[in-house]
Amino acid sequence: MVSAGSSSAGKTTVTVALLSALAARGLDVAALKSGPDYLDPLFHERVCGHPARNLDLFMLGAAGARRLLARSVPAQGVAVIEGAMGLYDGVAGGDECSSWHLAALTRTPVVLVVDGRGRALSAAAEVLGHQRLRDPSMIAAVIVNRCTAGFFPTLKELIERECGVPVAGFLPALPEAALPARHLGLVPPDEVEGLAARVRALGEAAARTIDLDLLLGIARAAGPVPPSDCAPARADRGVAGEAPEPERASGSPAPARPGPEGVANGEGPGAGAVVAVARDDAFCFYYADALEELERQGCRLAFFSPLADEGLPAGASGLYLGGGYPELHARRLAANASMLDAVRAAATRGMPLIAECGGFLYLHRRLQDAEGAWHELAGVVDGSAWRRTRKSARFGYVRLHASADSLLFRVREPVPAHEFHYWESDCAGGDLVARKPRSERSWPCGHADRVGYAGFPHLNLAGDVRLARRFAAACVAFARGGSERLR
Repeated sequence: MVSAGSSSAGKTTVTVALLSALAARGLDVAALKSGPDYLDPLFHERVCGHPARNLDLFMLGAAGARRLLARSVPAQGVAVIEGAMGLYDGVAGGDECSSWHLAALTRTPVVLVVDGRGRALSAAAEVLGHQRLRDPSMIAAVIVNRCTAGFFPTLKELIERECGVPVAGFLPALPEAALPARHLGLVPPDEVEGLAARVRALGEAAARTIDLDLLLGIARAAGPVPPSDCAPARADRGVAGEAPEPERASGSPAPARPGPEGVANGEGPGAGAVVAVARDDAFCFYYADALEELERQGCRLAFFSPLADEGLPAGASGLYLGGGYPELHARRLAANASMLDAVRAAATRGMPLIAECGGFLYLHRRLQDAEGAWHELAGVVDGSAWRRTRKSARFGYVRLHASADSLLFRVREPVPAHEFHYWESDCAGGDLVARKPRSERSWPCGHADRVGYAGFPHLNLAGDVRLARRFAAACVAFARGGSERLR
């Protein structure tokens, strides 16, 4: 696992550099991300050539995260996990569901990224503090980021002498290989000019300045991932407050690396259903495992572009509008009248629908773009959505509690979710209550009825398979004769 003391320390840069360098060696490399981030895995996927996975303890549970990691590690290769935020930053200011918690649960060695700018012995103090905060710290090596070749030997000697941990190398500052960011994180890879050259430069730098053999030796020494039913130890506890449902992730046998080739299409409650999935520059936030879980339930996924296509895919009996950046593409979305008509008509007919965050914004009658201009959109949600201040509206994990049974949700079945958005709505919904873990905070949110869910919270259909199963079955029912929309 590549982790650090904070966000913006260079975890993604170092991770992409390592993935690129290891792939250039001809190794089979799997990439994973700790936590709910959608954007970093898109970069991982570009380097590795196959979907990256989210190891999210809150969304998947301890057993689900172990299970996913175990089946993601290549038989003759290496898995690299990028941490989230700082190593110990978890739920409600504690270490629960942090990168360290994930590393302890899965017995994954941590490579700590340290910023090498403007300090010397203080870099060792940072490493030592991380080592001593928890036992075991899981820290097996250090990489110094943004360091010069001339000063690196000094930092290496200081950290190794004071902390007793090997320093595996460094990355110099590489402005030409920087990965640009915006309000929700990194700019998506499709929008990064010269991405292939940037990735190649990072990989070539890592091959020169990082001891890849040392890191591979650490990975080999880690041993197998503990089984999903492993008894908890001192630092190997489960996720406190975790819902006790047995169906955290698909229980069907899976290949060494999950993917379309291991999905049993044509079987399950969704057999014969076609789910239209929005995917373009405006809608790109999806969990690979959530989409594949729909396929395991028998659905066929048909990807389409609300920006460019004239209508929904032929034969669609379900609609999935994921998150993304509709606010940055509102003018083009509004100009595509035929697609707006198609989405509006599908919703009116009661086509099963999931619309998360950005997809939820797209369903509004009016949306304010990043420049402050207003645009008329689908009108399925009779409200307006606008940009707040510079701060996000809500951020972090929640559990969703339903006040009544609906397509996805049931009373007394809390569902893990997360929110992160800078736009707000005057029609955010009140069919669910979002409750922060380890907190008294809660608020009404979301529209949930017999045929759909639309709201700011993001779900993971692989985190609780019942959600995928219910959605798949509803899509089949719609294909066979439609369903009545709950008013």
